[in-house]
Amino acid sequence: MARVALLSNPRSTGNRAILPRVRAFCAANSDVFHYEVEHVDQIADALKTIARVRPQVLAINGGDGTVQAAMTELYHGGHFGDRPPPVAVLPNGKTNLIALDLGAVGDPLQALEKVVRLAREDIAPHIVARELIALSDGEANSRPVLGMFLGGAGLADAIMFCRNRIYPIGLPNGLSHLLTGLAVMFSLLIGIRASFLPPKPRPVQVSILRSGAVQGRFALLVVTTLQRLLLGSSFAEDGVSAGSLKLMLVDHRPFSLLRAGLAGLFGTLGRATVSGVHVEAGDEIRIEGERSSVILDGEIFEARPGRPIVLTPTGPVPFLSLAA
Repeated sequence: MARVALLSNPRSTGNRAILPRVRAFCAANSDVFHYEVEHVDQIADALKTIARVRPQVLAINGGDGTVQAAMTELYHGGHFGDRPPPVAVLPNGKTNLIALDLGAVGDPLQALEKVVRLAREDIAPHIVARELIALSDGEANSRPVLGMFLGGAGLADAIMFCRNRIYPIGLPNGLSHLLTGLAVMFSLLIGIRASFLPPKPRPVQVSILRSGAVQGRFALLVVTTLQRLLLGSSFAEDGVSAGSLKLMLVDHRPFSLLRAGLAGLFGTLGRATVSGVHVEAGDEIRIEGERSSVILDGEIFEARPGRPIVLTPTGPVPFLSLAA
Protein backbone atom coordinates (compact mmCIF):
# COMPACT_ATOMS: atom_id res chain seq x y z
CA MET A 1 0.00 0.00 0.00
CA ALA A 2 1.34 3.41 -0.96
CA ARG A 3 1.46 5.92 1.84
CA VAL A 4 1.25 8.87 -0.57
CA ALA A 5 -0.25 9.02 -4.05
CA LEU A 6 1.00 12.01 -6.03
CA LEU A 7 -1.07 13.33 -8.94
CA SER A 8 1.05 15.57 -11.18
CA ASN A 9 0.29 17.62 -14.27
CA PRO A 10 3.55 18.02 -16.25
CA ARG A 11 2.00 20.80 -18.35
CA SER A 12 1.40 23.15 -15.44
CA THR A 13 3.78 26.11 -15.52
CA GLY A 14 5.27 25.40 -12.11
CA ASN A 15 6.16 21.81 -13.01
CA ARG A 16 8.36 22.68 -15.96
CA ALA A 17 11.31 23.32 -13.68
CA ILE A 18 10.72 21.01 -10.72
CA LEU A 19 9.17 17.87 -12.25
CA PRO A 20 12.52 16.09 -12.86
CA ARG A 21 13.32 16.54 -9.16
CA VAL A 22 9.86 15.31 -8.19
CA ARG A 23 10.25 12.21 -10.39
CA ALA A 24 13.65 11.46 -8.87
CA PHE A 25 12.24 11.81 -5.35
CA CYS A 26 9.33 9.47 -6.11
CA ALA A 27 11.68 6.91 -7.70
CA ALA A 28 13.80 6.93 -4.53
CA ASN A 29 10.78 6.47 -2.22
CA SER A 30 8.87 3.27 -2.81
CA ASP A 31 5.93 4.34 -0.63
CA VAL A 32 5.09 7.17 -3.07
CA PHE A 33 2.88 6.27 -6.05
CA HIS A 34 3.30 8.88 -8.79
CA TYR A 35 0.67 9.30 -11.53
CA GLU A 36 1.04 11.94 -14.24
CA VAL A 37 -1.74 13.40 -16.37
CA GLU A 38 -1.34 15.82 -19.24
CA HIS A 39 -4.98 16.94 -19.39
CA VAL A 40 -7.77 17.30 -16.85
CA ASP A 41 -9.86 14.80 -18.84
CA GLN A 42 -7.47 12.10 -17.63
CA ILE A 43 -8.02 12.81 -13.94
CA ALA A 44 -11.01 10.45 -13.57
CA ASP A 45 -8.95 7.50 -14.83
CA ALA A 46 -6.03 8.62 -12.67
CA LEU A 47 -8.14 8.58 -9.50
CA LYS A 48 -9.59 5.16 -10.39
CA THR A 49 -6.04 3.80 -10.56
CA ILE A 50 -4.89 5.65 -7.46
CA ALA A 51 -7.83 4.25 -5.48
CA ARG A 52 -6.52 0.73 -6.11
CA VAL A 53 -3.29 1.44 -4.21
CA ARG A 54 -5.27 2.81 -1.22
CA PRO A 55 -3.02 5.74 -0.28
CA GLN A 56 -3.11 7.36 3.12
CA VAL A 57 -2.73 10.81 1.49
CA LEU A 58 -3.51 12.14 -1.98
CA ALA A 59 -1.12 14.96 -2.96
CA ILE A 60 -1.89 17.20 -5.94
CA ASN A 61 1.00 18.72 -7.85
CA GLY A 62 -0.30 21.07 -10.54
CA GLY A 63 -1.83 24.42 -11.28
CA ASP A 64 -5.10 25.80 -9.99
CA GLY A 65 -7.08 24.10 -12.77
CA THR A 66 -5.59 20.70 -11.92
CA VAL A 67 -6.49 21.11 -8.25
CA GLN A 68 -10.04 22.18 -9.11
CA ALA A 69 -10.61 19.29 -11.53
CA ALA A 70 -9.14 16.76 -9.09
CA MET A 71 -11.31 17.96 -6.21
CA THR A 72 -14.44 17.84 -8.41
CA GLU A 73 -13.72 14.29 -9.55
CA LEU A 74 -12.70 13.17 -6.06
CA TYR A 75 -15.99 14.42 -4.61
CA HIS A 76 -18.34 13.25 -7.36
CA GLY A 77 -16.52 10.17 -8.67
CA GLY A 78 -16.84 8.01 -5.57
CA HIS A 79 -13.58 6.21 -6.39
CA PHE A 80 -12.66 5.90 -2.70
CA GLY A 81 -16.13 5.07 -1.41
CA ASP A 82 -17.16 7.03 1.66
CA ARG A 83 -13.58 7.33 2.99
CA PRO A 84 -11.51 9.48 0.64
CA PRO A 85 -7.91 10.11 1.71
CA PRO A 86 -6.98 13.56 3.00
CA VAL A 87 -5.76 15.85 0.24
CA ALA A 88 -2.46 17.74 0.31
CA VAL A 89 -2.02 20.59 -2.18
CA LEU A 90 1.55 21.42 -3.16
CA PRO A 91 2.33 25.14 -3.67
CA ASN A 92 2.64 24.96 -7.43
CA GLY A 93 -0.12 27.24 -8.81
CA LYS A 94 0.08 30.91 -9.72
CA THR A 95 -1.88 32.08 -6.69
CA ASN A 96 -1.42 29.13 -4.28
CA LEU A 97 -4.36 30.26 -2.11
CA ILE A 98 -5.48 26.72 -1.27
CA ALA A 99 -1.92 25.60 -0.53
CA LEU A 100 -1.36 28.71 1.60
CA ASP A 101 -4.51 28.04 3.61
CA LEU A 102 -3.21 24.53 4.31
CA GLY A 103 0.25 25.72 5.35
CA ALA A 104 2.07 24.64 2.17
CA VAL A 105 4.46 27.41 1.13
CA GLY A 106 7.81 27.67 -0.62
CA ASP A 107 9.34 24.89 -2.69
CA PRO A 108 6.84 22.21 -3.86
CA LEU A 109 9.38 19.41 -3.44
CA GLN A 110 10.02 20.40 0.18
CA ALA A 111 6.26 20.37 0.74
CA LEU A 112 6.06 16.89 -0.79
CA GLU A 113 8.88 15.70 1.47
CA LYS A 114 6.89 16.94 4.47
CA VAL A 115 3.74 15.20 3.22
CA VAL A 116 5.64 11.90 2.98
CA ARG A 117 7.19 12.42 6.40
CA LEU A 118 3.78 13.02 7.99
CA ALA A 119 2.26 10.03 6.18
CA ARG A 120 4.90 7.77 7.73
CA GLU A 121 3.75 8.88 11.18
CA ASP A 122 0.32 9.48 12.68
CA ILE A 123 -1.41 11.89 10.28
CA ALA A 124 -4.57 12.24 12.37
CA PRO A 125 -3.42 15.42 14.21
CA HIS A 126 -2.71 17.08 10.84
CA ILE A 127 -6.07 16.39 9.16
CA VAL A 128 -8.37 19.39 8.85
CA ALA A 129 -11.86 19.62 7.37
CA ARG A 130 -12.72 22.14 4.70
CA GLU A 131 -16.00 22.64 2.90
CA LEU A 132 -15.85 23.28 -0.84
CA ILE A 133 -17.78 25.65 -3.07
CA ALA A 134 -20.19 23.84 -5.40
CA LEU A 135 -20.80 25.98 -8.51
CA SER A 136 -23.78 25.21 -10.75
CA ASP A 137 -26.51 26.90 -12.78
CA GLY A 138 -29.10 25.85 -10.21
CA GLU A 139 -30.59 23.08 -12.34
CA ALA A 140 -31.37 19.84 -10.50
CA ASN A 141 -29.51 17.55 -12.91
CA SER A 142 -26.37 19.64 -13.39
CA ARG A 143 -23.08 18.37 -11.95
CA PRO A 144 -21.53 21.12 -9.83
CA VAL A 145 -17.90 22.11 -10.24
CA LEU A 146 -16.02 22.27 -6.94
CA GLY A 147 -13.40 24.66 -5.66
CA MET A 148 -12.38 26.72 -2.64
CA PHE A 149 -11.86 30.24 -3.97
CA LEU A 150 -14.02 32.21 -6.41
CA GLY A 151 -13.21 35.66 -7.76
CA GLY A 152 -15.62 37.75 -9.79
CA ALA A 153 -16.41 41.25 -11.06
CA GLY A 154 -13.27 43.42 -11.23
CA LEU A 155 -11.17 40.70 -9.61
CA ALA A 156 -11.96 38.26 -12.42
CA ASP A 157 -11.07 40.96 -14.97
CA ALA A 158 -7.80 41.63 -13.13
CA ILE A 159 -6.94 37.91 -13.02
CA MET A 160 -7.52 37.59 -16.76
CA PHE A 161 -5.51 40.79 -17.39
CA CYS A 162 -2.64 39.37 -15.35
CA ARG A 163 -2.89 35.98 -17.06
CA ASN A 164 -3.05 37.34 -20.61
CA ARG A 165 -0.91 40.50 -20.40
CA ILE A 166 1.49 40.25 -17.45
CA TYR A 167 2.42 36.57 -17.04
CA PRO A 168 3.66 36.26 -20.67
CA ILE A 169 6.34 38.85 -19.85
CA GLY A 170 7.99 36.22 -17.67
CA LEU A 171 8.22 38.19 -14.41
CA PRO A 172 8.09 36.49 -10.98
CA ASN A 173 4.56 35.85 -9.70
CA GLY A 174 4.83 38.37 -6.88
CA LEU A 175 5.95 41.17 -9.20
CA SER A 176 3.27 40.22 -11.74
CA HIS A 177 0.58 40.49 -9.07
CA LEU A 178 1.98 43.84 -7.90
CA LEU A 179 1.91 45.27 -11.43
CA THR A 180 -1.64 44.03 -11.89
CA GLY A 181 -2.70 45.69 -8.65
CA LEU A 182 -1.12 48.96 -9.71
CA ALA A 183 -2.87 48.76 -13.08
CA VAL A 184 -6.22 48.20 -11.32
CA MET A 185 -5.69 51.22 -9.05
CA PHE A 186 -4.54 53.40 -11.96
CA SER A 187 -7.62 52.40 -13.94
CA LEU A 188 -9.84 53.28 -10.98
CA LEU A 189 -8.18 56.65 -10.46
CA ILE A 190 -8.22 57.92 -14.04
CA GLY A 191 -11.55 56.33 -14.91
CA ILE A 192 -10.81 55.72 -18.59
CA ARG A 193 -10.69 52.60 -20.75
CA ALA A 194 -7.47 51.57 -22.45
CA SER A 195 -6.13 48.36 -23.93
CA PHE A 196 -3.19 48.38 -21.51
CA LEU A 197 -5.49 48.54 -18.45
CA PRO A 198 -8.01 46.08 -16.95
CA PRO A 199 -11.58 46.72 -18.21
CA LYS A 200 -14.31 48.33 -16.14
CA PRO A 201 -16.29 45.59 -14.37
CA ARG A 202 -19.83 44.86 -15.56
CA PRO A 203 -22.81 45.45 -13.24
CA VAL A 204 -23.66 42.37 -11.20
CA GLN A 205 -26.27 41.37 -8.64
CA VAL A 206 -25.24 39.14 -5.74
CA SER A 207 -27.99 37.53 -3.67
CA ILE A 208 -27.47 35.73 -0.38
CA LEU A 209 -30.16 33.34 0.79
CA ARG A 210 -32.24 34.99 3.52
CA SER A 211 -29.97 38.07 3.55
CA GLY A 212 -31.10 40.08 0.53
CA ALA A 213 -29.21 41.26 -2.55
CA VAL A 214 -26.50 43.76 -3.42
CA GLN A 215 -26.22 45.23 -6.91
CA GLY A 216 -23.61 47.42 -8.58
CA ARG A 217 -20.10 47.46 -10.01
CA PHE A 218 -17.49 45.89 -7.76
CA ALA A 219 -13.71 46.03 -7.86
CA LEU A 220 -13.59 42.77 -5.91
CA LEU A 221 -16.04 39.91 -5.55
CA VAL A 222 -14.72 37.03 -3.48
CA VAL A 223 -16.46 33.87 -2.30
CA THR A 224 -14.44 31.33 -0.37
CA THR A 225 -14.51 28.57 2.20
CA LEU A 226 -10.87 29.25 3.04
CA GLN A 227 -9.93 30.71 6.39
CA ARG A 228 -7.79 33.41 4.78
CA LEU A 229 -9.01 36.32 2.71
CA LEU A 230 -7.43 37.51 -0.52
CA LEU A 231 -6.10 40.71 1.07
CA GLY A 232 -4.24 38.93 3.85
CA SER A 233 -6.78 38.96 6.64
CA SER A 234 -9.25 36.34 7.81
CA PHE A 235 -12.92 36.09 8.57
CA ALA A 236 -14.01 36.39 12.14
CA GLU A 237 -17.25 34.93 13.39
CA ASP A 238 -18.25 38.19 15.06
CA GLY A 239 -20.18 40.51 12.79
CA VAL A 240 -20.56 37.99 9.95
CA SER A 241 -23.84 36.19 9.43
CA ALA A 242 -23.86 32.43 9.84
CA GLY A 243 -23.02 30.36 6.77
CA SER A 244 -20.27 28.28 5.20
CA LEU A 245 -19.66 30.51 2.16
CA LYS A 246 -17.82 33.74 2.98
CA LEU A 247 -18.54 36.65 0.65
CA MET A 248 -16.62 39.90 0.26
CA LEU A 249 -17.58 42.70 -2.12
CA VAL A 250 -15.63 45.93 -2.59
CA ASP A 251 -17.28 48.82 -4.44
CA HIS A 252 -15.67 49.93 -7.69
CA ARG A 253 -14.23 53.11 -6.15
CA PRO A 254 -10.56 53.93 -5.43
CA PHE A 255 -11.06 54.72 -1.76
CA SER A 256 -13.17 51.60 -1.16
CA LEU A 257 -10.37 49.44 -2.54
CA LEU A 258 -7.77 51.41 -0.58
CA ARG A 259 -9.75 51.01 2.66
CA ALA A 260 -10.11 47.28 2.00
CA GLY A 261 -6.36 46.98 1.44
CA LEU A 262 -5.55 48.86 4.64
CA ALA A 263 -8.05 46.77 6.60
CA GLY A 264 -6.36 43.63 5.24
CA LEU A 265 -2.93 45.00 6.13
CA PHE A 266 -3.97 45.71 9.73
CA GLY A 267 -5.94 42.49 10.13
CA THR A 268 -9.38 44.10 10.53
CA LEU A 269 -10.89 43.01 7.20
CA GLY A 270 -13.93 40.87 8.00
CA ARG A 271 -13.73 41.93 11.65
CA ALA A 272 -14.89 45.54 11.50
CA THR A 273 -17.21 47.62 9.33
CA VAL A 274 -15.38 49.27 6.43
CA SER A 275 -17.12 51.78 4.17
CA GLY A 276 -17.58 50.41 0.66
CA VAL A 277 -16.76 46.85 1.74
CA HIS A 278 -19.50 44.25 2.18
CA VAL A 279 -18.72 41.07 4.15
CA GLU A 280 -21.37 38.39 4.53
CA ALA A 281 -21.70 34.64 4.85
CA GLY A 282 -24.42 32.24 3.81
CA ASP A 283 -25.30 28.81 2.51
CA GLU A 284 -26.41 29.88 -0.97
CA ILE A 285 -25.13 32.74 -3.10
CA ARG A 286 -26.48 33.64 -6.55
CA ILE A 287 -24.52 35.80 -9.00
CA GLU A 288 -26.49 37.34 -11.86
CA GLY A 289 -25.48 39.70 -14.65
CA GLU A 290 -25.00 40.24 -18.35
CA ARG A 291 -21.95 38.12 -19.20
CA SER A 292 -20.45 38.64 -15.76
CA SER A 293 -17.44 36.33 -15.37
CA VAL A 294 -16.21 34.52 -12.29
CA ILE A 295 -13.11 32.38 -11.84
CA LEU A 296 -13.26 29.33 -9.57
CA ASP A 297 -9.77 28.02 -8.80
CA GLY A 298 -8.49 29.04 -12.22
CA GLU A 299 -11.51 28.06 -14.38
CA ILE A 300 -13.76 30.72 -15.95
CA PHE A 301 -17.56 30.65 -15.71
CA GLU A 302 -20.02 33.23 -16.99
CA ALA A 303 -23.45 34.31 -15.75
CA ARG A 304 -26.02 35.14 -18.40
CA PRO A 305 -29.59 36.48 -18.27
CA GLY A 306 -31.77 33.72 -16.87
CA ARG A 307 -28.70 31.56 -16.12
CA PRO A 308 -27.29 32.68 -12.78
CA ILE A 309 -24.25 31.21 -11.11
CA VAL A 310 -25.39 29.40 -7.97
CA LEU A 311 -22.93 28.65 -5.16
CA THR A 312 -23.59 26.24 -2.30
CA PRO A 313 -21.26 24.51 0.18
CA THR A 314 -20.41 20.81 0.17
CA GLY A 315 -20.01 18.67 3.23
CA PRO A 316 -16.63 18.65 4.98
CA VAL A 317 -13.71 17.22 2.96
CA PRO A 318 -10.49 16.06 4.67
CA PHE A 319 -7.24 17.87 3.88
CA LEU A 320 -3.72 17.47 5.19
CA SER A 321 -2.41 20.62 6.85
CA LEU A 322 1.32 21.27 6.62
CA ALA A 323 1.22 24.17 9.07
CA ALA A 324 3.75 23.82 11.87
